[in-house]
Amino acid sequence: MTDGPGAGTLQRRVRKVGAPLVTRLWDIDVSGLERLPTEGPAILCPNHISFLDSAFLTFTLPRNISFVGKAEYMDSWKTKFLFPAMGMIPIDRSGGSKSTAALDAAEAVLKRGELFGIYPEGTRSRNGTLGKGRTGAARLAMTVGCPIYPVGIIGTDEIQPPDAKAPKLGKRAEIKIGRPIKPERYMNRGAEHLAWRSMIDEVMFEIRELSGQDYVNRYHGDDAESEPTVTARVANVTEQPAERELVTVSRR
Repeated sequence: MTDGPGAGTLQRRVRKVGAPLVTRLWDIDVSGLERLPTEGPAILCPNHISFLDSAFLTFTLPRNISFVGKAEYMDSWKTKFLFPAMGMIPIDRSGGSKSTAALDAAEAVLKRGELFGIYPEGTRSRNGTLGKGRTGAARLAMTVGCPIYPVGIIGTDEIQPPDAKAPKLGKRAEIKIGRPIKPERYMNRGAEHLAWRSMIDEVMFEIRELSGQDYVNRYHGDDAESEPTVTARVANVTEQPAERELVTVSRR
């Protein structure tokens, strides 16, 4: 068992039994696994387009991974015991001290040298765009001193869209693990919150490159999401990734 919150023996056993079944039911193409460390802490930041995203990552990674999940899962008898046993750390998305408690639990997972997954958008995309990233992952990376791996997930929204009750079998999905983004390059860059924002903006840029989604410079869940403002990339090939600029343009 694991010492504290997060994934442990149960997830390891379920992955061993379930991974062959999952790869038979769906065609999942995974690339970039060689980039992940074989041991030690790391944060994975995927885009979020389907309920299946966490499950597919769990069954295709070579190591246990703990995920943040919405606290509402703790209200249902179907998920309140299973999801935490499988490594979910519930987070109250209303913010404040309740959200901080989840990040403290995630910090403990990372300090044990494990993998931790968090969706920087905070919720599933309802319109297929990639939303603005929240800074929790960057805070964790800088506190623990571990890298963030952007992850692009493609096709899970076709297998199980956000409001679908059950997944469709036999369809294809892709999981692309990007290059590590290390916190050291953002240290001592002035105000802490600005360093977090700069780091997570680079993460979102890389996720967009991996997933091929349009980026909207707005948190998912905003009232105006139905009329997305899409960002176009302006990048000189000689620029460092952190210096690439996201320029807002209006989609008409």
